[in-house]
Amino acid sequence: MEKVGVYCRLSDEDRNKKNKNDDSESIANQKSMLLKYALEQGWEIVDIYSDDDFSGAGTYRPDFERMIKDCENGRINIVLCKTQSRFSRDMEVIEKYLHNKFVEWGVRFVSIVDNADTNNESNKKSRQINGLVNEWYLEDLSNNVKKSLKNKRDDGLYMGSFAPYGYLKDPDNKHKLIVDEDVAYIVREIFQKYKDGIGYHKIAMDLNARGILCPSLYKKSIGSNFICANRQGTGTWTSDTIAKILKNETYIGKLVQGKRTSVSYKNHKSKKVPKDKWSVTENAHEPIVDKETWYLVQKRLGKNECPSKNGEIHMLSQKVYCADCGRIFMKNVFNVSSKGNTKVKKAYLQCKGHKKYHVCDNNKSFRLDILEEYLLNAINELLKKCNEELLKNEFTKEMDRKSNQDIRITNLNKEKASFEKKLSESKLYFKTLYEDKLKGVITEEDFTMLRVEYSKDVESYQLRLEEINIELDAMLPRKDNSKDIESILKKYKHIDKLNKIIVDEFVEKIYIGTLDKETKSREIRIEWNFDL
Repeated sequence: MEKVGVYCRLSDEDRNKKNKNDDSESIANQKSMLLKYALEQGWEIVDIYSDDDFSGAGTYRPDFERMIKDCENGRINIVLCKTQSRFSRDMEVIEKYLHNKFVEWGVRFVSIVDNADTNNESNKKSRQINGLVNEWYLEDLSNNVKKSLKNKRDDGLYMGSFAPYGYLKDPDNKHKLIVDEDVAYIVREIFQKYKDGIGYHKIAMDLNARGILCPSLYKKSIGSNFICANRQGTGTWTSDTIAKILKNETYIGKLVQGKRTSVSYKNHKSKKVPKDKWSVTENAHEPIVDKETWYLVQKRLGKNECPSKNGEIHMLSQKVYCADCGRIFMKNVFNVSSKGNTKVKKAYLQCKGHKKYHVCDNNKSFRLDILEEYLLNAINELLKKCNEELLKNEFTKEMDRKSNQDIRITNLNKEKASFEKKLSESKLYFKTLYEDKLKGVITEEDFTMLRVEYSKDVESYQLRLEEINIELDAMLPRKDNSKDIESILKKYKHIDKLNKIIVDEFVEKIYIGTLDKETKSREIRIEWNFDL
């Protein structure tokens, strides 16, 4: 007697299930049909294999894998399905098993509805055609799903499975984010602390010490079925968690989606999507962090500032450079002799070009505390010199610069809209052109020639759009974070002690020159955040 394995599969969730452990009605119908057929043929039913809610693409199905092992081990010699597509929609899987491995193992494949039978050599071509049709169906379905998701993202709908920490999905609209006030203050605190010069590690340690639940545990505490991607996560705040929050544009009300996609409908590995293909929506929801804080944080993130052992970022981190080679000055701590021959630790700055790469003659170190004192005096001298007339002139210059920048941004946006319209019209033109070719209105040669011209136009439009977007990306942060000289100079009359906030407001970079052997002095040049 033939030993048969009955295989059933359904990929769509059946709403008529009583609970998630029940077989769907459609699976039950498949079993009924297949069992009846096997009994009519006089076959012995060895086992029933059922995969509910599993796609027909690939072999990522537990009962399918179990059935294949039983075939290889000789436990069954017939696989019975309702249709070939229930077995698989993947042409590679069809060829691998139906026309290769099953032949090797002496296993027969039979499907009832489409009359596939590997014992019948005459219907091999129809099986292969069915395999191709089923694969085309999968490919079309995958493309349609991707297009649908892309359209929803472009419309500003949030398509993530879980809301970012600090937000919740709107109960009335699951594609809309609303602020979760229970933890939004934590997000604001993280941004403010980093802005004030505190590093990732110290921020994380402080949150852990206060017993603040990390994002994954908090989501579970409010009933979410969120599973952390890092299965070995400690359940605590970490530097990586802090960094991820600080880089997330969602917190300024901006949705940036579609950064990654699967390789194909067969290969579910993730790959990066080009930036110009991302879905970006400004003002998609209420922001948690203001843009000024956001851009200051991003500016600091881009500098790769390293915190000290106490977790704080030094106020001159990534600020001091060599006037000769342009490389940054490194900080080193040495034991030096003081009064009474006691040793004390002193921090010195040294040119990286000399110390590490040996390519710069600026070989003398500079005491950090002396530089701090020099900078404090320079800022106070600047404040003293800035009388009301100078203040008025500089404020006027700054306002003129902002006005010119506003005009440039407006013009760029108009040009962008124009090229986007041209690109849209070109795609419509090509569609019409293709339809004319199919109808015989134009020849294949004419179509080829016009298509080349179309491709050149589209390429030039896309190139210009990319240039515009790059310029806008560079200008908008400067506009939103531009220094208001009047407010800075009014805020500070005299400074007694420097901190990172003050230094960041005044100083862009500090350049230290080579020590003059005769005068025993060296040039120190400060590049301010505003023109004077």
